[in-house]
Amino acid sequence: MKTNGKKTGSGRIAYRKRDRVAYLYLLPWLIGLVMLQFFPFFSSLYYSFTDYKVTGGMNWIGLDNYIRLFTKDADFHNSLKVTVLYTLYTVPLKLTMALAIAMFLNRDIKGINLIRTLYYIPSLFGGSVAIAVLWKLMFLDNGVINAMLTALHLPNIQFWGDHRYALKTICSLEIWQFGSSMVMFLAALKNVPKELYEAADIDGSGKIAKFIHVTLPQISPIIFFTLIMQTIQALQNFTSAFVITNGGPLKSTYVLGMMLYKEGFAYFNMGYASSISWVIFAMIVVVTLLLFRSSSAWVFYEDEEK
Repeated sequence: MKTNGKKTGSGRIAYRKRDRVAYLYLLPWLIGLVMLQFFPFFSSLYYSFTDYKVTGGMNWIGLDNYIRLFTKDADFHNSLKVTVLYTLYTVPLKLTMALAIAMFLNRDIKGINLIRTLYYIPSLFGGSVAIAVLWKLMFLDNGVINAMLTALHLPNIQFWGDHRYALKTICSLEIWQFGSSMVMFLAALKNVPKELYEAADIDGSGKIAKFIHVTLPQISPIIFFTLIMQTIQALQNFTSAFVITNGGPLKSTYVLGMMLYKEGFAYFNMGYASSISWVIFAMIVVVTLLLFRSSSAWVFYEDEEK
């Protein structure tokens, strides 16, 4: 209750009780947030400045881990290159494939809902180990892909044994899982005002002109969002490289995520592994900031002031 615009004492007590109950309900989540996210996050930052080993002690060594990474570790330089190449291969091609399929599915034809479901199914499996194993079997020397090449009288390819093809073949697995991006693009395409296309038709614009000047600007916020999310995912890739090639051949698929795993859980160099994780985190932050900085030049929002 209120008296002259102020809450009475009983009203304040009721609010305090309700607040305490709310905090009590939030307490398990807050404990989980602190113990399972904040604590490991800041602990890894501290460990990155130490020589912490699971099997031994821990000493503060300052920037030695980072200096070693950037000046002495050839494996890190290779992994950094492989990770960047993996990202440059997968992200543009995945988004291009997703947009092309979304435009194809943005039509009113018989059985379109079933077709959309079939195109989305691969993404339900995500980065699962089972799919990675399936991909490995398909591209073996005696796998189904080489069997198809043989049937077409084409030479077989050592997809996993040749460093020229291994990374690209792993990239194809990520590109194949374009369903989530496709769904977002499809939703964005359906929200493009038809009046804009009608106005473009009146102006005599062709399909390519309408795509460049109408479709792309209208769905640019979704392109921006998926670009950021897929880039972050690509920079953290681990499962496919580990399950399919274990980083080979000649470490041509030895991405940073796998190097982090090896250092931390194979060699038990947790301090060094933590420094690798923070390099990956820094890469994600820098790339994300650059994308946000560039967004003002190509991302269009309907509600922004003209």
